[in-house]
Amino acid sequence: METKSFVLKGNICYSVSPKEVSCTEGGYLVCVDGASRGVFAELSDEYSDLLFIDCGDKLIVPGMSDIHVHAPQYAFRGLGMDLELLGWLNTHTFPEEAKYKDLAYAERAYGIFADDLRRSPTTRAVVFGTLHVPATELLMDKLEATGLITYVGKVNMDRNSPDDLVEGTDASAEATRRWLGDVAGRYERTFPVLTPRFTPSVSDRLMEQLADIAREDGLPVQSHLSENLSEIDWVKELCPWSTCYGDAYDHFGLLGPKTVMAHCVYSTDEEVDLLRRTGTYVAHCPQSNAQLASGIAPIRRYLGLGMNVGLGTDVAGGADLSMWRCMADAVAVSKLRWRLVDQSLAPLSTQEAFYLATAGGGSFFGRVGSFAEGNDLDALVLDDSGIRTPRDLTVWERVERYVYLAEEGGRIDRKFVAGREVDLG
Repeated sequence: METKSFVLKGNICYSVSPKEVSCTEGGYLVCVDGASRGVFAELSDEYSDLLFIDCGDKLIVPGMSDIHVHAPQYAFRGLGMDLELLGWLNTHTFPEEAKYKDLAYAERAYGIFADDLRRSPTTRAVVFGTLHVPATELLMDKLEATGLITYVGKVNMDRNSPDDLVEGTDASAEATRRWLGDVAGRYERTFPVLTPRFTPSVSDRLMEQLADIAREDGLPVQSHLSENLSEIDWVKELCPWSTCYGDAYDHFGLLGPKTVMAHCVYSTDEEVDLLRRTGTYVAHCPQSNAQLASGIAPIRRYLGLGMNVGLGTDVAGGADLSMWRCMADAVAVSKLRWRLVDQSLAPLSTQEAFYLATAGGGSFFGRVGSFAEGNDLDALVLDDSGIRTPRDLTVWERVERYVYLAEEGGRIDRKFVAGREVDLG
């Protein structure tokens, strides 16, 4: 479908706030020039000339934003889940990422990743590549062709890395500038994001150079923060001048509302306040944190403080691209944290997990993740008829069970990104 102006009729649900959803049975979602005009119980004559798409009894929900995923790791998803973070990196991640020096391998691997992401619930993503410039540009080419909107990063690593996966400090900064020059103005939907892998693999000098690039070009930033206790101790050794792990980034001006920090499982009070004050986004990756035995982030606390929080699948720490599973896992691990760690922080509700997957992470991209007027129209049309039940369910109950039972009998019937339909064939 070429037009970006249309009306979708169906059972519509979206988040109004973290704890509140708006549901309209048999409602009308109006899109004009790629943006939402709102959801209506009755269709105004004002929109009578727009393309009308009757979705029948299907569900219509906002598209999902995966704000932390590693494209090169998709090739070994489901492997090494019995390891903890640092052992898993050395055994599986680094050997795999070194393969992307070979463009023929990158072509095959990224082709699979981009195709599967296109068919997934994800409409927008913040993506790690590798340190290889040609492979990262290839990844951006493939993601551009999907019709999704993504940020993609060439990874920077100049210390504490394997010999075949490390750069010289100046060479890393120069390669980053070369990559940015190569992709400037090349894409409509695919954008660069600066990507220092994490403090243990990026020297202070390189952090300083990347911060200069970020300021010069107004670029967003992505990295990892306080994921694992061993990692945090390592940062203390590497940056004895820092007051907390987060300060190892903020010292160089790398935190802020255009930055995504994945995990934040063990953030101290000082670090939490730093993230809150700077408006930095926390990418909660519940499946990865469980699989790699890292821990459980206190997302209830972060939401209560009004912090920017979204969800990440963190493939291949997380085993797949399903944002449905990511939502279900977010609820499940919050219950375990409440029961086993801190009963003062109530578990997340499914409504809150739905918010994190849509409006929470979507806001990193602007007015995204809601059907409120003025938001970019990202939408999924869901067929849940294969999830059988004898009960009569409300619209929200149907969405709620889809979160948990999507793989049992759910199907994405149509997918829209900024008003453009994505080819799911």
